[in-house]
Amino acid sequence: MSSALLTPNVLFGLLLVCVFPVLCTLDCTPRKSIPYQRNHFKVFRADGIWNYSTLLIREDLGLLIVGAREAIFALDINDISDAKAKTTWQVPEAKRKECEYKGKHRDIECSNYIRMLHQINESTMYVCGTNAFNPICDNIAYVDGQLKMEGKLEEGKGKCPFDPFQSYSSVMVDGDLYSATVFNFMGSEPIIFRSSHSILRTELMSSWLNEPRFVYMDMVPESVDSPQGDDDKIYVFFSEIAVEYDFYSKLIVSRVARVCKGDRGGQRTLQKKWTSFLKASINCPIPGSLLPSVVQDAFLVHNGDWKKNIFYAIFTSQPASNDVSSAVCAYSVSDINEVFANGKYKTPLSVDASHVKWVMYTGDPPVPRPGACINNEARASGIQSSLELPDKTLQFIRDRPLMDNSVEPITGGPMLVRNGITFTRIVVDRTVALDGKPYEVMFIGTDSGYVQKAVNYKGEMHIIVELQVFQSPEPVTVLRLSTNKGQLYAGSSSGVVQMPVADCSRYSLCLDCVLARDPYCAWDLSSHRCTSLSHSSKNVDLVQSLHDGDASRCPDPEPVVVRNGTLVVGNNIRLSCQQDSNLAQVSWHFAGQPLNISPGKYTIYNDDLFIYNASASDVGHYTCVSVERVVSRQYRRTLAAYDLHLVPDEDKDLISVGTKTEKPPRSPTTTAPNTAVHPSFPQQYKTANVWVATQVALGVVCVLMVALLLWNLYKGHLTLQKCRPQHRKLPQCDSVTSHQTSSSHSSGQLVISLKNNQTNGTRTDSFKHTIDESEI
Repeated sequence: MSSALLTPNVLFGLLLVCVFPVLCTLDCTPRKSIPYQRNHFKVFRADGIWNYSTLLIREDLGLLIVGAREAIFALDINDISDAKAKTTWQVPEAKRKECEYKGKHRDIECSNYIRMLHQINESTMYVCGTNAFNPICDNIAYVDGQLKMEGKLEEGKGKCPFDPFQSYSSVMVDGDLYSATVFNFMGSEPIIFRSSHSILRTELMSSWLNEPRFVYMDMVPESVDSPQGDDDKIYVFFSEIAVEYDFYSKLIVSRVARVCKGDRGGQRTLQKKWTSFLKASINCPIPGSLLPSVVQDAFLVHNGDWKKNIFYAIFTSQPASNDVSSAVCAYSVSDINEVFANGKYKTPLSVDASHVKWVMYTGDPPVPRPGACINNEARASGIQSSLELPDKTLQFIRDRPLMDNSVEPITGGPMLVRNGITFTRIVVDRTVALDGKPYEVMFIGTDSGYVQKAVNYKGEMHIIVELQVFQSPEPVTVLRLSTNKGQLYAGSSSGVVQMPVADCSRYSLCLDCVLARDPYCAWDLSSHRCTSLSHSSKNVDLVQSLHDGDASRCPDPEPVVVRNGTLVVGNNIRLSCQQDSNLAQVSWHFAGQPLNISPGKYTIYNDDLFIYNASASDVGHYTCVSVERVVSRQYRRTLAAYDLHLVPDEDKDLISVGTKTEKPPRSPTTTAPNTAVHPSFPQQYKTANVWVATQVALGVVCVLMVALLLWNLYKGHLTLQKCRPQHRKLPQCDSVTSHQTSSSHSSGQLVISLKNNQTNGTRTDSFKHTIDESEI
């Protein structure tokens, strides 16, 4: 990359840091992380079926239609584990063999992957599959509780991808299918295609589409209340190899393109081709990265007036980048429209005989404006359709479809950045909170099987929770949102998961509910529970504070129960502390004072306190305290409390000290009856015990073998004369010595030396671990 390009990027990055200080905190930490085992989501998967990559919500039928590999399912929209119907759509053997003959994998690529599902009318849906690299489409209906294919087979070329793993997008508008995919088996002919009575497609030119990867497509009704008499438009988000940058290697850039719904192509120039195709770069600058980010998915949020509609898009760093980062940026439809309606064009300029440079076009474009939809101005000049556009206008747009202006985010930069995480899918829900204001909640899928729930509060990005929706770390390949049902559906290679957008029951305390700052949830002071706003009555006294995180109205929680335990001198002790917020800082206190974590004596591991080689001085009161800072406030809670008592000598063989995790309320403490519970340690310590036991067993076996050897020598069955001239010791002799030593320890105590380097201010030195009856 030339320094001429690097310098402006660096300066622009520094300017963003100065103008938007929120960038310093863009890489947010989710407040809660919920593992798969603690999620009680509805799940659907069928034996022998994979790649649940296509979802269609049919709220009118109460169904979620799922397209997978060679199968289509109709699931109950309220409980997807209930499958209402299923039909298979397999590849004929002849097609499978033909696909295999062309070099594709018989059992993987040469199958029929359902890649497209669209609603045509109340009873009929349109479905397309890859059909062993020979895409095909048909109509399907849900009748009498059954899914039935109508058998109206159509060629899927240009509608559905050939390759089941190739990115594509499509949308159905007024019965016409708009698709962005490839047009040939090799995947070398990208196309944005409309299949209707008036078929249109893009030109096969690198200036139009250059190795694109399509990710999203949707329609904006810009003809509604348009003073210019404008047309509805279909927007396409994709990435491609840049033609405007002069680099030695290929650079991927992100684009947004649009076409007009009423486009009918040209009369002579651009026959059956788009006359309204324009594209522009979209920027989402990730802090610390000099290369442009790559768009992965987008979602259109409708706000009533189309001018206020917003596209949310997710981006990742360049594939060749060493640093993995992801970001979310938002774009106004009005800003995108302004770039296409009034922006400058780029034009190719021949520098040498074989070199083309793209620069801004400085001349006056022809009239009507190239790439514009037919509007009142065009109609006033006698042009009623694109077929009547002059060749000068069509030739201009044929050679110059790229705009010089870029589309910038409405916030000037990304709303959210996550380092080390790859975003895959995004949907956005618009909900009204307790203050009567609408908030847009983002649900973002990742390549490791998580869904993150995030919202922006006046420039402050807040990740409410991250949910592990798939047990194995597999990418979330599709996300669909049912606003009316309040449900989110995620698909992957292994299955489909259903989750509520508002899961308020996760918050058992008022403080936890309010500090979650979840627009869907508020604390009900009368019923003492966290409730969904959509299910609560208007007369209920609710507490919610989204911007400030003000929990001052929350009542004091029940005091935490103190766990009494007995301490055995010389034992190792674990005191558990489970915090319920990743944003909280946990500390331990002893006798009311902060505990001094001295090396070799204490270790804090996953917020639990480990006391090594306990002594009488360790007897006393321990508390685990968390402090969570929200905006300008901080909240202190006692999560766990313990009273350790010294055990009498005669009881050492019967009692040992341990812990049991309590729920994390705060404030004062009360005392529970004396309890004796078992100690537990991190996995590496348990592994050390197993290793010692193995050594002991080997030592016993070795002793027995040596005894047998000595017995044979005593009886004269063996002689050592051949060994003596060599002045060597028998190998068994060293083993006997070492194993006898190990065996001697097995009757009493085992000494384990665990050496850990100091990490983050804590260190574990060698310690003696007594194995007694209490540790069984």
